[in-house]
Amino acid sequence: MAALRTLSLLLSACLLWPVCLALTPPAQLPQSRNLPPMLGFNSSDGSLSVDLPMALRVFSVDYHHVQAPFEIVLWIMLASLAKLGFHWSGRVPAVVPESCLLIMVGLLVGGVIYGVRHSAPPTLSADAFFLFLLPPIVLDAGYFLPGRLFFENLGTILWYALLGTLWNVLGIGLSLYGVCLLAQSSLGDVSLLHCLLFGSLIAAVDPVAVLSVFQEMHVNEQLHILVFGESLLNDAVTVVLYKLFESFLRLPSVSGVDVLLGGCRVVVVGLGGLFVGLFFGLLAALTSRFTSRAQVIAPLFVFLYSYLSYLTSEMLHLSGIMAIVTCAVTMKQYVEANVSERSKTSIQYFLKMWSSVSETLIFIFLGVSTIQDVHMWSWPFVCSTLLLCLVWRATGVLLLTAVVNKLRRNAVTFRDQFIIAYGGLRGAICFSLVFLIDDFPKKRLFITTTIVVILFTVFVQGMTIKPLVELLDVKRKKRALPTVSEEIHSRLIDHLLAGIEDVVGYWGQHYWKDKFEQFNRKYLRRFLIREDHQARSSILRVYQELERREQRGDEEAPRVVDPRSHSRPLLPEEMDSIRRILSRNLQNFNNKQTPAYSRHTLHQDATTERTRKPLYRHQSLGERYTYNTITHWQQGEDGEFNGSRRVRPGLNRSHTVCSTSPRPVLQDLSAPAASAQTGPADPKPSAAREDQISPHHQAPVGRAPKKQLSFVLENEKQQ
Repeated sequence: MAALRTLSLLLSACLLWPVCLALTPPAQLPQSRNLPPMLGFNSSDGSLSVDLPMALRVFSVDYHHVQAPFEIVLWIMLASLAKLGFHWSGRVPAVVPESCLLIMVGLLVGGVIYGVRHSAPPTLSADAFFLFLLPPIVLDAGYFLPGRLFFENLGTILWYALLGTLWNVLGIGLSLYGVCLLAQSSLGDVSLLHCLLFGSLIAAVDPVAVLSVFQEMHVNEQLHILVFGESLLNDAVTVVLYKLFESFLRLPSVSGVDVLLGGCRVVVVGLGGLFVGLFFGLLAALTSRFTSRAQVIAPLFVFLYSYLSYLTSEMLHLSGIMAIVTCAVTMKQYVEANVSERSKTSIQYFLKMWSSVSETLIFIFLGVSTIQDVHMWSWPFVCSTLLLCLVWRATGVLLLTAVVNKLRRNAVTFRDQFIIAYGGLRGAICFSLVFLIDDFPKKRLFITTTIVVILFTVFVQGMTIKPLVELLDVKRKKRALPTVSEEIHSRLIDHLLAGIEDVVGYWGQHYWKDKFEQFNRKYLRRFLIREDHQARSSILRVYQELERREQRGDEEAPRVVDPRSHSRPLLPEEMDSIRRILSRNLQNFNNKQTPAYSRHTLHQDATTERTRKPLYRHQSLGERYTYNTITHWQQGEDGEFNGSRRVRPGLNRSHTVCSTSPRPVLQDLSAPAASAQTGPADPKPSAAREDQISPHHQAPVGRAPKKQLSFVLENEKQQ
C-alpha cells in the first residue's frame, strides 16, 4: 500500500509540475549560470558572430517552444479526467450535478495555483470563451434540436426570450439603481446606465448550465424545450442589450433618438444573424450534395460552415448565437440526406465530444477564476442582486404565462411554471461579459456579485431542482422512442388540421407548416439533395429518421422496462417450440398460391380450378397443442371415427376449420361433422371438392396413409 501511495504521489507531482511551471512568470524561472553562447547572437561591435556550442548535449529541455499547445493539452486532459472521475464516483451523480463538481475541481486547482504562485490564477478571457468554447456547445444544441417541438412552441419561446428578458433586465437594473440611491455612502457612484448594464449581463440564462442540469432530470419534452429554447435565445437578446448599454455609456449624453436607434439595432442584430445562418446553412447543404466521391471530408463542411456563420456574424456585429443555431437547424435534414451513415456517425460523435470538452473547460475555469484578488464586497448590493434575480424572473414567468396560456392549446401548468422560473441558472456568459466592462470604481464589485450569483444558482438551485421535480411530480420524459405508427398518425393529424384550417380560412401553424413542406419537397429537396438519395416515399423518410434516432438514443438513454407488462417470460423449451413451429410451418404458409382475401371478401369464386396447397405439420406436435379447430380423423371400415375427439361448436366466419385426413382424399369427411352441428347440408360442395382433387394427390397403393393439415373456410364448406 505504501508503494502504491508513493507511486500516486509521484504521478500527481509529474502532472502538476508542468502546470505550475507553465503558470510561473518568466522572471521567476531559474536561470542557468553557465549557459553556452547562443547561435546567431550579435557581438558587441554589431557584427554577426557565429558561436558554436561548447559541447554536444545529449539531453535538453525546451519548454517555451511547446508552452502554448502543452498547456492547452494539460487543461483538456484535466477536464476530461474530472469528467471521467465524476461518472465513476458511485452515487455522487445522482445527488450533485456535473457542473457543480466541475466547478469544485476548478476551485481546487485554482487554490493549488494560488498557493504555488502566491498570485491570482489565470482567468478565462472573453475572447477565448466567445470565439472558441461557446460555438461548439451552441452548434451541438442547434444541430440536435427537436425541430417539431421547437417550432410548435416557437411563439411561447420567443415570448419568454424577448419580453421575459427585457422584463428581467429593466426590472433588475432599475431596482438595483434604487438600492444604490438608498446606500449613497458606499454605492453612490453607480449610475443608472451601469445598473442597466449589469442587469443585462446578470439576466443571461446560461444554456450550458441549463443543459447540464435538465438533461440529467429527463423532464417532459414541452418543459425541456421551453427552458432550453428560452435560454438559447435569451443569450442572443442579453448580448445585444449588453452591447447597446455599453454603447450608451460611451456617449456623452443619451437622447430619445439614441434610444430609438438602439431599438432598431436590436432588431437588425437579431434578424441579421438569422439571415447569415440561413445563408451558410443552405450553402453547406448544397456543398454536401457533391461529396459523393469524397465522403471522408463530408463531415468537415458541417463544422466549417457553422463556424464561418458564427465568425461572420461577430465580424458584422450581429448575433453569432442566432446565426450558428439557424445554420445548424437549416442544414441538418439536407446534409444527413446527402452523406453516408458513417459520416452521420462521425458528425454526431464529434459534435458531442467537442461540446462536452468545451462545457467541462468552462465550468473548471469558472472555479479557477473565482480564486483571485480583485473581489470587492457589499452586503446590500450582493444580497439585493440575489433576491431581485429570483423575484423578477418568477413574476415575469407567471405574468407572461398567464397571457400565453390563453392562446395555447396545451397550457403550461403551474408546476412547469415553477420549474421554468427556478431553472434560470447563470453561467459562463454573464461571467465573461462582466470582465468586458470598461474600468470604473465598482467593476470589482460587479465581478464579485456575478460570481456569487453563478455559484448560488449552480449549487443551490442546480442541486435542489431535481428533488423539487420529484416532489412536485412533474411529468417526466417518455423514454421509449416513437414508433413508425405513431409518427404516421401524428402526420395524419397534421394534414387533417392543415386541411381544416385551409377550409375555414384560418392561417394557423399547421397551414404554414403544410405550405413549407410543399415548398421544401417541390424546390429545396430537389435542389439540395442528390437524386439517388431522394426518398420515394415519405413513410420511408420517417422510418429512416426513427432508425437514426434509435441508434443515437440507444447509447444515451438507459434501457426501460415497461411496468405495465406483467406477463410471464417464456421458458427455453417454449422458445424452442415456437422456433420449430415458425420454421416448419410459416414458410409453407407463405408459399401458398391462394388468392388473398380480407374480412370483406371472404367468399371465393367456386369456378376457380386452383387447388389448395396443404400445410404440413409435424406429427410430434399433433398431440402437444390445442387449437380452436375442428379435427377430423380417418374413418374405419364401419364408417365410424377412430378418433375420440369431439366437435367444438360455435365457429364464426373469421375462424378457419382445420382438418386432418389421409392423403387419398376421395370424399368430404367434414360433412358428417357439419351436419351434426348445422343440420343437413347441400352435397354439392362435397362433389365439387371431389372434382377439384388432382391425380398427384392420390397416394400409391400399399403406402401407409399420412396426415395432412389443410385450412378450409367455414363459409366455403356451407356453400
